[in-house]
Amino acid sequence: MYSNVQAFLRKAKNYFNLFPDKEDEQQTIAEISNSISFRGARLWVLVFAILIASLGLNVNSTAVIIGAMLISPLMGPIIGMGLAIGINNIDLLRRAARNFGVATLISILTATIYFLISPLGEAQSELLARTSPTLYDVLIAFFGGSAGFVATATKGKGQVIPGVAIATALMPPLCTAGYGIASGHLLYFLGAFYLFFINTVFICLATFLGVRMMRFKPIKNINASKRTQKIVSSVIVITLIPAVIITYHIIRNNVTENHIRKFIKNELAQSGTQILSNTLDKENNTLQVVAIGKNITSQAVLSAKEHMHIYGLEQYDLNVIQGTQMDSLLVLQRQNTILESSKSIDEQAAIMHTLQQQLNSYTRYEELSVEICGELQVLFPQVQSIMLASVTKANTADAKTKKYPLALIGLNPGKSLSANEQQKLKAWLMQRINEKDLHIGFAPAE
Repeated sequence: MYSNVQAFLRKAKNYFNLFPDKEDEQQTIAEISNSISFRGARLWVLVFAILIASLGLNVNSTAVIIGAMLISPLMGPIIGMGLAIGINNIDLLRRAARNFGVATLISILTATIYFLISPLGEAQSELLARTSPTLYDVLIAFFGGSAGFVATATKGKGQVIPGVAIATALMPPLCTAGYGIASGHLLYFLGAFYLFFINTVFICLATFLGVRMMRFKPIKNINASKRTQKIVSSVIVITLIPAVIITYHIIRNNVTENHIRKFIKNELAQSGTQILSNTLDKENNTLQVVAIGKNITSQAVLSAKEHMHIYGLEQYDLNVIQGTQMDSLLVLQRQNTILESSKSIDEQAAIMHTLQQQLNSYTRYEELSVEICGELQVLFPQVQSIMLASVTKANTADAKTKKYPLALIGLNPGKSLSANEQQKLKAWLMQRINEKDLHIGFAPAE
C-alpha cells in the first residue's frame, strides 16, 4: 500500500514539474528587467490604455475595458518588484518601485483629467464594481500573479499573459481612483486605490513565491534578505486586514439573507398568500414582511416568532404587514403615485401654456391685419393693403438671432408716401399694435 502511494506521488510530481519547461534564468530576469522602464513608447501606450479604460468605465462597456487591460504595460514593474525581492536584488527593486510609482501617478492623473472634461458624470456599474474590494480580489490577484510569473519564466507564455492581464484588472481601479478625485468622492478613490494596491501586493507575492519555487539563484545578501522578508510580511498583513473585514461583512449579510429566505418559506408561506417583500431594519432590529392575499393568522405569526432562533434571527422582532395594514400601505403608495402624476400634469400644463403663447403670437398679427386695414385706408388713402408677421433676423457675424414684427405696406398703383408720411404711418402702427421695435417696408400692391 505504501509503495503504491509513493508511486502515485512520483507520477504526480512528474506531471506538476515545472523545471523541464523552465526558460533560461538569466533570459527571464533580463526580460522582466526590460519591461520595468516607462519611457517613450511604453509611457504613451500606458496613457492610451488608461484613456481607453476610462472611456469603457464611462460608457459602461465591458469589451472596451477588457481591450484596455490587454494593452496595459503595468504588469512589468509589479512582476519586477516580486522578482527583485525573490533574488534579493535591491537595485532592481528600487528601479522597479520607482517606475511603478511613476506609472501609477501618470495613470491617476490621466484618468482624473479625462473625467474632469467628460460630459458623462454618472458612475456606472462597471465603475462602482471597483470601489469595494474583498478577500476574493486578493485570491484573484494572487492566482493571476502566479500564472503570470509561471508563464513569464517558462515556454509558451503567449497564450497566458493576455488572460493574466484581464484577470488581475490593474487598469480599471486606477481609472476609478481618477474618477473619485475628479468627482470629489473620496470613498471611491480610497476603495479603488485599495483594490489596485491589493492587486499589486499579491501579484508581487505570487512572483516572489514563484521565484523561490523555481529556485532562481539569489544574490547573497543575508541582511537585505531578512529585512526584505520582514517588510514583505508586514505589507501583506496590513493589506489583508481591511479585505478580510469587508469580506466578513459581505459573507455575513449573504448568510443572513439566506436565513431570511428559508424562514419565510418554512414559517410564513402558505397557499393563497403572496409575500411581496421583506426588509431587515438593523437599527430597530426588526424583520418586516409585507404579504397580500389570504391573511396569515396571528397564531402562525406568533409561532414564526418563536422559531426565529432556529434560523439565526433571534435578535430581530417580526412585523408582518397584511390586511388593513396592507390597505393603508397601498393607499400611501397610491397617494405617492398621484402626487408624481400631478407633478407630471403640471409640467405638461406648463408646456401647453408655452405652446399656446407661441401660437397666439402667430395668429395675433393675422387678426390685427384684418382689423386695421380699414383704418389705414381712411388715414392713408395711398395704402391698399397691409401684411403683419413675426420674423426672425439672423446675424451672420455672431450667429445671433432676434425676433421682431414686420409690417409690409402695399400702395395703390401710382401712389407714394413722403418721408414724413412714412414716419407718421410707422408711429401710428407701433402705437396701434403695441410694438416698440417695428420694421416696415413699402411695395406696390399686387
